[in-house]
Amino acid sequence: MPLTYPQTPTVAQTDNYHGTLVADPYRWLEDVDSPETLAWIESQNELTFGYLETIPARERLRKRLTELWDYPKAQAPLKRGGRYFQFRNSGLQNQDVLFVLDSLEAEPRILLDPNKLSEDGTVALNSWEASPDGNWLAYATSASGSDWQIWHIRNVNSGADLPELLEWSKFSGAAWLPDSSAFFYARYDAPQAGEELQGANYYQKLYLHHLETPQSADELIYQRPDQKEWGFGAQVSEDGRYLVINIWQGTDVRNRIVYRDLQNNGDFVELLIELEAAYTFVGNDDGRFYFRTDLDAPRGRLIAIDSDQPDKAHWHTLIPEGEHVLESVKMVDDQFVAVISRDAHHEIHHYRLDGKPLGQIALPTLGTVFSNFEYSVTGSRSDRELFFGFTSFLFPLTVYRYDFAAESCQAIFQPTLAFDASGYETRQVFVASKDGVQVPLFLTHKKGLELNSQNPTLLYGYGGFSVALMPGFSISRLAWLEMGGVYAQAILRGGSEYGEEWHQAGMLHNKQNVFDDFIACAEWMIAEKITSTARLAINGGSNGGLLVGACLAQRPDLFGACLPAVGVMDMLRFHKFTIGWAWVSDYGCADDPEQFKTLYAYSPLHNIQPGRRYPPTMVTTADHDDRVVPGHSFKFAAALQAAQAGEAPILIRIQTKAGHGFGKPTAILIQEQADMYAFLVKTLQMED
Repeated sequence: MPLTYPQTPTVAQTDNYHGTLVADPYRWLEDVDSPETLAWIESQNELTFGYLETIPARERLRKRLTELWDYPKAQAPLKRGGRYFQFRNSGLQNQDVLFVLDSLEAEPRILLDPNKLSEDGTVALNSWEASPDGNWLAYATSASGSDWQIWHIRNVNSGADLPELLEWSKFSGAAWLPDSSAFFYARYDAPQAGEELQGANYYQKLYLHHLETPQSADELIYQRPDQKEWGFGAQVSEDGRYLVINIWQGTDVRNRIVYRDLQNNGDFVELLIELEAAYTFVGNDDGRFYFRTDLDAPRGRLIAIDSDQPDKAHWHTLIPEGEHVLESVKMVDDQFVAVISRDAHHEIHHYRLDGKPLGQIALPTLGTVFSNFEYSVTGSRSDRELFFGFTSFLFPLTVYRYDFAAESCQAIFQPTLAFDASGYETRQVFVASKDGVQVPLFLTHKKGLELNSQNPTLLYGYGGFSVALMPGFSISRLAWLEMGGVYAQAILRGGSEYGEEWHQAGMLHNKQNVFDDFIACAEWMIAEKITSTARLAINGGSNGGLLVGACLAQRPDLFGACLPAVGVMDMLRFHKFTIGWAWVSDYGCADDPEQFKTLYAYSPLHNIQPGRRYPPTMVTTADHDDRVVPGHSFKFAAALQAAQAGEAPILIRIQTKAGHGFGKPTAILIQEQADMYAFLVKTLQMED
């Protein structure tokens, strides 16, 4: 029976975009804290949770996910001052706990337990950096998934925090001075009474904070009030001589570099000030700087720039662009260690300082190198060891130590699961998109999969912002595989899996390529009899939520269920909220007449057609998401419910006291995943 949806009033709101009149009847839902919106949230959640409670599989799935989730986990350690800092989780802890070890064989000691920062686990550790001597920890916390963070300083020896708190920071790390007496961080000015956070004085500044001083005494190091969209990421060179500032602008992969010689605290030098390419500082030898860049090399190269001859004519290429993507480079054991992406999975190579190849560190299978929240390894130039985490679809995060002297790689942490992976397999295929471009597609399923078109399949994608979607382990997917499900991960244009050209092929006016790639993967699986429309679900979050919303609007006949999460659904107004302005580099902006045409053509909210039959859909969002504001999902769900001509359910699940996803408590993650799978069990008509 069709559901009776809560009434969503409409308003007579119409906007004129360059001569095109566009109605926005649910504009009032953008005010997420109004009494009317709060009442709407309550009624929608009542409908959604009432629907989910009728599904017998829901509780069984929650219990099984809890069993699967309950295993010890660890990340690659980071070495500072002879100590090792490492995140661990006993199994079901809401947040990972930071431990410190005096040696790899020593008994771990809890340094910071984020689970004790709040009763419900909604305060998360957002960023952290240990001092060079290993005696101090600068760490930033955020509440309810917000991007805003507060910096604290903890004494590693005593475990006590200093009294000062550093507020109004966002999108910032910490970079310590070599003597561990102070660190650089970025923040905004505290708003004055009645002042908007997007107002004239809302721009980032770089400060130096000295230990045991109030925030009001912080030293302003760098600002550009004439460039309010610029943000700053500080690094201090390992030799302690240079402050290197990465100047970022929104989500543009291109950046600028300025530096200061800390020996004389002279003027900042604009080393790379044109916004023409991506540059990542790798290290230096005195005044010679090493950068990974995609300038004239879409797949990346390693260059050396001498500060006394910085013009391009005198640049030196140490590792030239190759057939595959140079993902990242670190200096460890006085050599370059590079993570290479080959067809969307990783390899580790190392090179002498003159760029001569030294060999490859063998990895256990097709998968992903992951350390310290990036595709990289951990280690310093003076270290004789490096660490990295390795994972794949059926391979849980395992921590490895590579000994340069012995040229040996050993697993130092390998988890044990309540799951036998030997009965499953992963394979990679390549699918021709609409324009003939070959799109990689990973498929994970039980061995001996029968090609009878009846296999329930979950297709996942992202495709944007130069984000590489690599093989990764997710404990929740094991429950899906156990039910006979196929997990499919599409490597879409818009990411960085094949370098900057691949990214640009899925951004701005090329964004439709991303949707075409995803649709092509769905059609291929149906043609190959892996699944059928009735058994095919699609899922993605954030930019991936946009992907699902756009494909749902364009091809509602192709999917059996849709799960867009925290998606960017209103492509005409996204830039007006919180950090949305920063996405213009990838999406474009409706203020531009030509970009408006492109955005309007695929904007999920504006391409829902009344009277059309849409597949079962459960939109998911959070009431305190200050990255992709929940108004996107609210308006999209309301429009879809009003337009639905079929009997398939259109639901929205709104998580309260939560944000965009980072730092979300384990208990909430398990319940969300159980609800998602329960929805699919019912809508894909899987055996219960």
